[in-house]
Amino acid sequence: MRTAYVVAMLGTCLMSVMPAGAQRRHRDPLTPVQIDKIREAGIYPQERLKLYADYVNEHMEGIKQLTVRAHTPAWGSKMDGELQDLTALMDELGSNLDQYADRKADLRKELKSLTEDTQRWATTLRALPSAPAYDLSRKDAIASASDLADDAAESLKDQTEYFKEHKDQSGQQRVEPN
Repeated sequence: MRTAYVVAMLGTCLMSVMPAGAQRRHRDPLTPVQIDKIREAGIYPQERLKLYADYVNEHMEGIKQLTVRAHTPAWGSKMDGELQDLTALMDELGSNLDQYADRKADLRKELKSLTEDTQRWATTLRALPSAPAYDLSRKDAIASASDLADDAAESLKDQTEYFKEHKDQSGQQRVEPN
């Protein structure tokens, strides 16, 4: 019994000192230039949401282009990575949407476009052929697109009602707390 415990502890210790290169590499779906643009747009909700939507559209185009290539093991791995990046971007867009909605920024124009975009993204993702190499990432991306579509539609509805009652705040970037 004691020997099994020592072996288990030794295995745990060896895993904790594993070199960083052997661990899973963190993917960043944005380039350094795109990250800088997002940071610069941080105080402008409409611009920031538009940038994220543009970057998701770019990734969707990349995925569409991958579908016409030869289906090799490397292709499957590339598609899996692209779908993971796409999901991360859509999730980040959703987080930003939640943050700006709490500030009562007027995002109706962007939300209308986003509602249309998310439906197009979900349709494109559902049309992808299923393949074991990327099927889990595809399902995650579809779920993320669906969640984002629901959030955008709900936010648009909430904002339409809010700004109907608060016409003097229409077009604002954010409401400052009193």
